Amino acid sequence: MNPHLEIEFVELLEENQNILHKICKLYTADMESHKDLFQEMVIQLWHSYPKFKGDSKFSTWAYRVSLNTAISLYRTKKRSITTVDWEDSLHNIRYEEYDPQQEEQLKLLYAAVRQLDDIEKALVYMYLEEKDYTEIAETLGISEGNARVKMNRIKTKIRNMLHEKGGV
Repeated sequence: MNPHLEIEFVELLEENQNILHKICKLYTADMESHKDLFQEMVIQLWHSYPKFKGDSKFSTWAYRVSLNTAISLYRTKKRSITTVDWEDSLHNIRYEEYDPQQEEQLKLLYAAVRQLDDIEKALVYMYLEEKDYTEIAETLGISEGNARVKMNRIKTKIRNMLHEKGGV
């Protein structure tokens, strides 16, 4: 591949790597799985980069490729590999920046989000990243109206899940 293209790709990836890490957090339960998924997403982005035409922002394109990679691997591994839940390890980590009540609320929220299907997780992630509905729709390959409707339904679904657990 062209060395200029490689430098360009690395720079764009470095600027947008938080996208990949956040997706990894949604779809993995431990640090080893996080690293594996991150590496797989980078490989898929690299293989797909020559086809990236710049019709959308790099971040939007990276979301789409990374989410598709995560969803594909999650579905495959879900059938064959059992991992230790990250939440089970939290007793070893003290989060100084959160008060205990806020920490508990975040745990409940993450637990609720993990119960969502793959598309719903992706939509919540982008919504929390303050992406507008146009970018969400473009990334997920759905209409803007559909993205809004799905997000409203997901909010209700999460509220109900949290209410059942006595949470937020």
